[in-house]
Amino acid sequence: MTAIPRVLSIAGTDPTGGAGVQADLKSIGALGGYGMAVVTALVAQNTRGVRDVHVPPVAFLRSQLEAVSDDVRIDAVKIGMLQSAEIIGTVREWLARVRPPVVVLDPVMVATSGDRLLDPAAEDELRALCAEADLVTPNLAELAVLTGRPAATTWGQAVDDARALVQATGTTVLLKGGHLEGAACPDAIVSPDGLHELAGRRVDTRHTHGTGCSLSSAMATLRAAGASWPDALKRAKEWLTGALVHAEALHVGTGSGPVDHFHELRRAQGAGGSWSQRAWDASADVRAQVDAGRFVGGLGDGSLPREVFVRYLAQDALYLGEYSRVLARASALAPTADEQVFWARSAESAIVEERRLHETHVGFAASVPEPQMLAYTNHLHASGGSYGELVAALLPCFWLYTDLGTRLAARRHDEHPYDDWLALYGDPAFAEATARAIEIADAAAREAGPRERARMDAAFARSMAHELEFFETPAVPLPITS
Repeated sequence: MTAIPRVLSIAGTDPTGGAGVQADLKSIGALGGYGMAVVTALVAQNTRGVRDVHVPPVAFLRSQLEAVSDDVRIDAVKIGMLQSAEIIGTVREWLARVRPPVVVLDPVMVATSGDRLLDPAAEDELRALCAEADLVTPNLAELAVLTGRPAATTWGQAVDDARALVQATGTTVLLKGGHLEGAACPDAIVSPDGLHELAGRRVDTRHTHGTGCSLSSAMATLRAAGASWPDALKRAKEWLTGALVHAEALHVGTGSGPVDHFHELRRAQGAGGSWSQRAWDASADVRAQVDAGRFVGGLGDGSLPREVFVRYLAQDALYLGEYSRVLARASALAPTADEQVFWARSAESAIVEERRLHETHVGFAASVPEPQMLAYTNHLHASGGSYGELVAALLPCFWLYTDLGTRLAARRHDEHPYDDWLALYGDPAFAEATARAIEIADAAAREAGPRERARMDAAFARSMAHELEFFETPAVPLPITS
């Protein structure tokens, strides 16, 4: 594990930059690694197709591999198209000698047209190479060739095929659902230990050239940085979805164009671009669900039943007690005195100011903790593996409430039953504290390596999901004693 993973791509070229080693190097760089490349073939191609292929002598491939590994410590290897059994055998021999910590194999075997790209001897050698890889990333057609089964047409069949490959080789498989019909675009990590599925949406674009190369390189980079395969998939899928969304703006070629590997960098360089803004934008669906819920709607217009509000505040009072402890933990981990003071004062506010408001409404000091509250606070306590991860987990409780309070402040009036709640979270002082928390999170993200940034992404997203569940607590009345 290293802050800047050194990742070697072994693949062919694409002079238009969308696939092969060119796409690999862009992907590695975009996800925070240092990219290197050993070329297996020189390919004359563009966005409309392949025109010619020149395969250098295998002895030169061996020289390239040895030149890299004799000098550079390699943290991960991504393998793309290997054109013959002899080439595959050469790579296998080198892997056995060098033993890189992470090996990701993208088994390029079937063209988009459906034509087989390798002869039977090479296919057998590639199957053997699967058993020596840590992760194999076939598309559905390639998975069918590797397992000797018909190409899957349903997600369930695809999962069964991936499990068959795992059982036959002992490797882990990244199962990709992009070639299935429908709006959904699921992916999964299928390993000897089980199945980890990840839902996704299909991006309506013809610019998909090099997506397989890019995804496998991203996975190698993230794994070398310390992410688990499921966490690497979540981060890589988020990045690749954005690359597909922004692909049209590149205007490269007249056929199936490349994806925008550096869309996150471009956004970060633009106005307002930052880790926090990317995390906030990624939570748009969750925030929309919060807004559409009956709790926020009723809170805004004052129609929320009092017993529902009391139940929410009773749980929130319990939550704040644990939240203050996590804020105190952030103060202890903070790298500067200014940040230590900020988190310590925030912990005090959680206990004093907000508890006072809750006790005014609820009228009792304690309640039975409910699953939603316990799940949220357990997540916060578990997010203390690093300062950046902890700050990211804490941030939604600042930002989401400031966003709601600012937008709902326009609905305040003297007779509003929950005016003091709206006043608290619409207060400029709370907005100022939120802005400072965002600054601290962005500073932590700038100092973090790819692994910690991926954990920050996951911590922020989980906290946002817990906030949604918190607002959706079932409306069972509680006794009101005041």
